Amino acid sequence: MTAPAIIPQPLGRRRFLGLPISVVTRHRLRRFAANRRGFWSLWIFLALFGLSMFAEFIANDRPLIVSYDGRWYYPVLADYTEQTFGGDLPILADYRDKMVAGRIEAHGWMLWPPIPFSYDTINFNLGRPAPSPPSAVDWLGTDDQGRDVLARLIYGFRLSVLFGLALTVSSSIVGVAAGAVQGYYGGLIDISFQRFLEIWSGLPVLYLLIILSSIVQPNFWWLLGIMLLFSWMSLVDLVRAEFLRARNFDYVRAARALGVSDPVIIWRHVLPNAMVATLTFLPFILNGSITTLTSLDFLGFGMPPGSPSLGELLAEGKANLQAPWLGLTAFFVLAVMLSLLIFIGEAVRDAFDPRKGV
Repeated sequence: MTAPAIIPQPLGRRRFLGLPISVVTRHRLRRFAANRRGFWSLWIFLALFGLSMFAEFIANDRPLIVSYDGRWYYPVLADYTEQTFGGDLPILADYRDKMVAGRIEAHGWMLWPPIPFSYDTINFNLGRPAPSPPSAVDWLGTDDQGRDVLARLIYGFRLSVLFGLALTVSSSIVGVAAGAVQGYYGGLIDISFQRFLEIWSGLPVLYLLIILSSIVQPNFWWLLGIMLLFSWMSLVDLVRAEFLRARNFDYVRAARALGVSDPVIIWRHVLPNAMVATLTFLPFILNGSITTLTSLDFLGFGMPPGSPSLGELLAEGKANLQAPWLGLTAFFVLAVMLSLLIFIGEAVRDAFDPRKGV
């Protein structure tokens, strides 16, 4: 009886989630998991962000499911008119209207989300002037326009994180590419680019945003583009230093002597070394991006009025000191979110730190 054939595995590599990982990567993952504060902060942040991605199913002024005359409808996913539910007008059904709700209840039933308000839904049944304190209906109270604070927090959290992620990824791509070209070629390209960075970084970003806000109505993509013009410089110096150091290594010289093109050398041989230091800065850049959007919204130069914004909620708390739940709620959410990102960044930094040992 012959022994089964043994398939050789690559030396020093194992598989994680179906992908081969090296010994160094496994030790970095272990060091990250050993930092309990950063490890659990990552899972808490991912859980909060994951829940906010389904905000329409958690806080909405439309039912999740409607059963009417034996048929099923899903208002959270599609639009229906009043005629669908026995009305006379071909307009979108307002499920909070007593007549529409009465016809549906008489011929079926509705399943509402846990929070029956969207971020822009005004509660006209407060029974007292807005802003109203927390109650059984509005768990965190309402703002000065009668909108549910908890619903605005959920949507605002999602908007802030998505804006921060988009700005972090886009600025990292531009910054890494600029630093790679500057550090790899050096010489006149490096000197010219450094002088350009000195001039560009000295521009008053806040004043430019104020001036442009008076000309163009800001929105998500407009703010992202404007902030990208200045945020990409945060990684240039770091990547430039790594490329200046690695471009004279023996394996880079050997690849150049063998006729390998510069883009291939940059992408395959030098960039992986630079990405180790770059990854440690990404959580902190994300933190700064969220803080910048919140600051602009607080000053009134951010997202359009009415958008779910944590900065706008802070401004409403400042304008309504008699309603402390507004400012305290926004402060608590920002403090928790930014603290989680800082803890994650510290754990990533320690995981990639070679001085921590294997």
